[in-house]
Amino acid sequence: MKRFALAAAAMGLIVPLAHADEGMWTYDNFPTAQVKAKFGSAPDQAWLDKVRQSSVRLSSGCSASMVSPTGLVLTNWHCVSDCVQNLSSKDNDHTNQGFMTKARTEEKICPGVQADVLTTIGDVTGRVQAAVKGKTGADFSKARDGEIATIESEACKDKPDAKCEVVSLYRGGRFALHTYRTYKDVRLVFAPEFGIGFFGGDPDNFNFPRYNLDSALLRVYDEGQPATVTNFLPWRSDPLKDGEQVFVSGHPGSTSRLATQSQLAFERDHTIPLRQLVRSELRGRLYQYMAEGEDQRRATMETAFSAENGFKAFYGRWNALADPTFQAQKAKDEAAMKSRLGARPDLAKEIGDPWADIDKAMATAETLYLENDLLETRAGSISQMYSFAKTLVRGATERAKPNNQRLPGYSDSRLAQLEQSLLAETSINPDHERIGLELWLSKAREFLTVDHPAVKQILGKESPEALARRLVAGSKLNDPKVREALWEGGPDAIAKSDDPLIVLVRANEPNARAIADQWRARVSGPVAQAAERIAKARFALYGSEVYPDATFTLRLSYGAVKGWEHNGRTVASFTQMGGLYDRATGAFPFVLPQRWLDAKSKLDPAMNFNVSTTNDIIGGNSGSPLIDAQGRVVGAVFDGNIHSLGGDYYYDPTLNRAVSVLTPPITAALRHVYDMPQIADELEKGAAAKPAKRRK
Repeated sequence: MKRFALAAAAMGLIVPLAHADEGMWTYDNFPTAQVKAKFGSAPDQAWLDKVRQSSVRLSSGCSASMVSPTGLVLTNWHCVSDCVQNLSSKDNDHTNQGFMTKARTEEKICPGVQADVLTTIGDVTGRVQAAVKGKTGADFSKARDGEIATIESEACKDKPDAKCEVVSLYRGGRFALHTYRTYKDVRLVFAPEFGIGFFGGDPDNFNFPRYNLDSALLRVYDEGQPATVTNFLPWRSDPLKDGEQVFVSGHPGSTSRLATQSQLAFERDHTIPLRQLVRSELRGRLYQYMAEGEDQRRATMETAFSAENGFKAFYGRWNALADPTFQAQKAKDEAAMKSRLGARPDLAKEIGDPWADIDKAMATAETLYLENDLLETRAGSISQMYSFAKTLVRGATERAKPNNQRLPGYSDSRLAQLEQSLLAETSINPDHERIGLELWLSKAREFLTVDHPAVKQILGKESPEALARRLVAGSKLNDPKVREALWEGGPDAIAKSDDPLIVLVRANEPNARAIADQWRARVSGPVAQAAERIAKARFALYGSEVYPDATFTLRLSYGAVKGWEHNGRTVASFTQMGGLYDRATGAFPFVLPQRWLDAKSKLDPAMNFNVSTTNDIIGGNSGSPLIDAQGRVVGAVFDGNIHSLGGDYYYDPTLNRAVSVLTPPITAALRHVYDMPQIADELEKGAAAKPAKRRK
């Protein structure tokens, strides 16, 4: 992490301006002048509007893009892996064999998946801030959440295909109303095999060079027919060039670049260490299970990849937070802002000392964190059935309340997606359920102790292992019809249910709600209120020339095709198709699917395969389109390099890189590996569309 010193001035923490290619910019505040100054030209409003309405957010937690007038959507293989698993059977293992279609009648619905396209952005800051004026703690949180629910409900009233979300930006400094066109019928068209979608496995993850076809194609349907799409990104077939300007339009999940020192210290000293311990044990339990046989390995490799990915990502974040150079720069930036604020006595008096208020809330968080994490936030671990039970129990209570008095996530505007996810026909592995419940129950007993009242209530006389086995064996929540009956039956059905998971969640619900209420009243509420005051000061001092932290809402980043140098080693911008075959060893995770071995002579070994660019991205950007200056899609982002793992907290222009799979190898694979020329033709036919104009 010593590299941090090379780019301290370009981190965008409290400083007023972003530099180099830094920034996850909202579409209504894109730094056009800054981009034009660097590249000589920048997108005009027509370009921005077209790209915005071609960008897609998937309910699976990924990004995507419209790439044909008949609703084809490009994303990553790993973004559809759950869908692939749900569509698999004992006789059709699509995870290892891939999912290919010859006709649209073969395209299959991805259970529970929705696709959102951002249509409008509105400013509702005044309404939200007026609703919380004069309120503190729990009252502040309730008033804010209630007003947000009201705004969302009003905006989407009588609009069945719309989704309305109020988004907090600049940590409460601004609230935006995002309205989406939602597609609830999303079908899988193409997904490659695990062996090429995640070629290189964990050893190559967050590294470069890479050789992955981490791409997949979905299609959105409207009233049972492929949707007619006006805005989409034409498919680029000619090679991308070194140094060429590129953009990424996607939905970065979460960053903490505007967080205070005490917030980051809490994450470094409490949040990450605890969760890394749990991730490490989960990883060990999963690998132990995989060693039991080939069926277990095949069924678990997706979940194990997720655990590995999370462990490596948070290890990088932990290192970034522990870097003394980073800590010193963060302290310097906060001191500089406070000094500048001191020159504005009226403003300083108005906002008080929000940093001290956050410090106090973080001190309180230390006493509440374990209970909140183990009884509420992370209860159930990876158990999908526990999550179903919690949604059913809590949903029955919340839906009986007025819309503006419900917990976030249960408002009228969010219920449609929640219900679709809850009732979807999903594949549930009982062994994974058992492993997840065992892990959660054992960690709750370990960290909260045997004598904790909630632990005693949950476990009774049983061991974590015995209770987990009984819960999984006795629960019927793997059946969507059972879940539907409980959902529609409401509080009465939940109260009468003898399903063991419902009984367990019912018993834990008072404890979970109590600690969650304390957390909102004493931690998240005060932090949100203080952060809003810091944001107000930042706007007064610097204006809107900074970008907000990521919130899984649509952002646009700009950059260029570029490699990097580190420790005397030069890393090139591109990898080539031939390198894929050179890297294949025949041993996991460097095993190529047989189709790729058979098609080797049909593929150009000099074709560029994966690319490194300077775009500023973070988790949630997976599947984002990589776009050229003409508004054509040239690839799909699927990873960052190892140096980007500190991207939650800062951007280093010398080393942070986004990694994408390019469009030409996707087309070549469709034609020569998977025998899907009709899809390649559809993509290239769309490429004949007129590109989005841009200002010179």
